Amino acid sequence: MADSAQTDIKLTKYVAEFITGTSAADLPANVVELGKKSILDGIGLALSGAVAHSGELVRKHLDSLNLGSGPATVIGANRKVAPRFAAFANGVGIHADDYDDTQLAVAKDRVYGLLTHPTAPALPAAIAMGEMVNASGRDVMLAYHLGVEVECKIAEAINPRHYQTGFHTTATCGTFAAAAATAKLMKLDVETTQRALSIAGSQSAGLRENFGTMTKPFHAGRSSESGVAAAQFAQSGWTAAGTLLEAPRGFFRAAGGGYDDGAIYQKLGAPWTFADPGVSIKPHPSGSLTHPGMTEMARLIEEHSIKATDVKRVRVGTNSNMPNALIHHRPQDELQAKFSMEFCMAILLLKGRAGLAEFTDEVVRQPDVKAMIEKVDFAIDDVAEKAGYHLMTTIIDIELTNGKKISGRADFGKGSPANPMSYDEVADKFRENADYASVDKAVYNQVVDQVRNLETIKSIDEITRLLMKVGR
Repeated sequence: MADSAQTDIKLTKYVAEFITGTSAADLPANVVELGKKSILDGIGLALSGAVAHSGELVRKHLDSLNLGSGPATVIGANRKVAPRFAAFANGVGIHADDYDDTQLAVAKDRVYGLLTHPTAPALPAAIAMGEMVNASGRDVMLAYHLGVEVECKIAEAINPRHYQTGFHTTATCGTFAAAAATAKLMKLDVETTQRALSIAGSQSAGLRENFGTMTKPFHAGRSSESGVAAAQFAQSGWTAAGTLLEAPRGFFRAAGGGYDDGAIYQKLGAPWTFADPGVSIKPHPSGSLTHPGMTEMARLIEEHSIKATDVKRVRVGTNSNMPNALIHHRPQDELQAKFSMEFCMAILLLKGRAGLAEFTDEVVRQPDVKAMIEKVDFAIDDVAEKAGYHLMTTIIDIELTNGKKISGRADFGKGSPANPMSYDEVADKFRENADYASVDKAVYNQVVDQVRNLETIKSIDEITRLLMKVGR
């Protein structure tokens, strides 16, 4: 992508002015309702992430720091800490199972490299700082939306080389999301918010080589923590450049080699990302690029009553960019399985479902799972390639032992803007995640109702007090 940036555009200032000048009244009603689904989803994932092994390690790390008490809740743990550390812990938790929402840039010349997870960096920062300043549900919701909008538009603007050469967009762009959300709740002025964004940009980091390991969710937690710290340092008077995004030695050129200012300048909130191109909520805890294929495979299994014992061979074809992220062809553990098209197809054929209970080390290593994976071929398909990178076209061809052949195609998965989940469907996913974390049913049903009416909540503490301790 050519660098179409105009050096005379004060881009960092424009972003700061958007953050400081936007009010809750500026959020369209449909955007508010779409955001509630992702907020509920994120809270549920923080709960289930708290019982992941990474959650245990995060809590041990916090213990080792001797932090003492603070105003911000570590979701799923009976403790409160300083906002930056709560943002870290909850960001890791939301992304721990790679079950959180995603947004894809949709222009035809864009590559999936611009995929980003908006809620994992933005929501923990908004909740943590919201607790510190005793913000209302309405204020936290606004801060969250600002964070998501800034993160996603920055991801859309940067040269796709950013992702293709190894950067993880959630980690890099997510830092700006957290800084934006935190700055809004701290009521920073334009100049201070510019410095907060600049401080955040100098902490922007995260490499895709770590996909399939605990370091991928570490990226989300660290970006959320870094954004909170950036806003706090800016408020204290810490100095930073005011042109971090657009400068010749700034974020866009250093991290991507260029950017398209037409994708961000005068585009924040016009339209809001939640409205267009939209945000996808995952029905399965795996990389989003597996979801069109999983949706189609589940449909084919049901429609044709396919049994695993009847399957001779499965061919899965996609465009050439999808294998760039789905890198684990013979996964050895649950984290690798999340980025394995072969595992995702195999587990649906064997178990008929693919939830948290299926994405475990024990299941991945089962002999029947390994045997079924060997029957799945994952390759580039010419038809999928020609469909364009703005789609996630996945073509499935199944050959049965009796010689029958079954085929299907999907461009998007369930939970995408093209095939969205309702609030009630997201609530069902939230309850599944809360059950996984052994949260009391009465508690999690109350959270479902509170988020549904988030703009009426007088203090975010009304919700976070219910999220402290995992277990009945």
